[in-house]
Amino acid sequence: MTKRVFRRQFLKNTTRVVAGISLSSWMIAGEQNADPYAELKSRKYLGKVKIETRIPDDSTFSEGPAVDRSGNVYFTNIPANKIYKWDPSKKDLSVFRENTHSANGLRFNPQGDLLVCESGTGSVIKIDMKNGARKVLADSFQGKGIQSPNDLDFDNRGNIYFSSRTNEPDAERENKRGLYLIDSSGYIRLLIYEPDVQMPNGVVVSPNDATLYLIEAHPGADYNRKILAFDLNERGDLSNQRVLYDFYPGRSGDGMCIDAKGNLYVAAGLHKTRNTSETLDTKPGIHVISPKGELLAFRETPEDTITNCTFGGKDLKTLYITCGSLLLSIRTRIPGKASYLPNG
Repeated sequence: MTKRVFRRQFLKNTTRVVAGISLSSWMIAGEQNADPYAELKSRKYLGKVKIETRIPDDSTFSEGPAVDRSGNVYFTNIPANKIYKWDPSKKDLSVFRENTHSANGLRFNPQGDLLVCESGTGSVIKIDMKNGARKVLADSFQGKGIQSPNDLDFDNRGNIYFSSRTNEPDAERENKRGLYLIDSSGYIRLLIYEPDVQMPNGVVVSPNDATLYLIEAHPGADYNRKILAFDLNERGDLSNQRVLYDFYPGRSGDGMCIDAKGNLYVAAGLHKTRNTSETLDTKPGIHVISPKGELLAFRETPEDTITNCTFGGKDLKTLYITCGSLLLSIRTRIPGKASYLPNG
């Protein structure tokens, strides 16, 4: 082989290699930059968005929807210190409770009592729906105040899990931001806390009690905006921490709920940027995410800020969503987990 032929063959082979590398690099980059909302089969999971009602207060930030046995929807307006009640059968909105100490997340327990995260008092309380009596379930841990209870869920054994977070820690409430457990006997434990979890928010337990999901929703640059998954045992211990889904650099999930097959319905995203590092990469609306971390479906909601959701209706196939000044609903193809319908 002459030097010229050798050189030509060498250049030809080199070009193939470089082209192959370039193509591979382009394919990898394409996969990394792919639009997660493209080619979703959203109609397989979600119907159309419907406006149920609008909050009449001047200042609104709705949160914490929960549905009672009769199908009434309760939700909070944090700046107005109110819990509202929406009767979908009568299309009637009324004030259930005032002076609610910045109540945030709500959840009905199996007995029909309303569990409330009071961020203003640093307490998780229980309201007896028969007589209105208020009972504190947790307001301190190891003699120190709890920062700001935010959202909660429970398992089928009677354990209550609640997140505690605040943008600016209260020096008088010395406990760290994290995830707490109130067991069936009333004993309180701190399961995970900062820096191992960053700004914990929405929390749900899978229908079979095997997995706990927790949202990290830190608005700061280079902080976490993830859904974490943990294995959960009978005592409520967490293990095998892993990332299920990452919203960064967009706005993370806030609240979420779960269907009977274990898919998460997550309220996340923004229409407009706010005074944070959050981008508009996360679209504003309901994101359906599988137990494997796959985005299955999406429905955009009409205004900022979408915060939370829960299942209701007799068939548990109506998703109620708090979104700015609105209470919304979406019919779903899969029902929510059974415990969203109280026995009492």
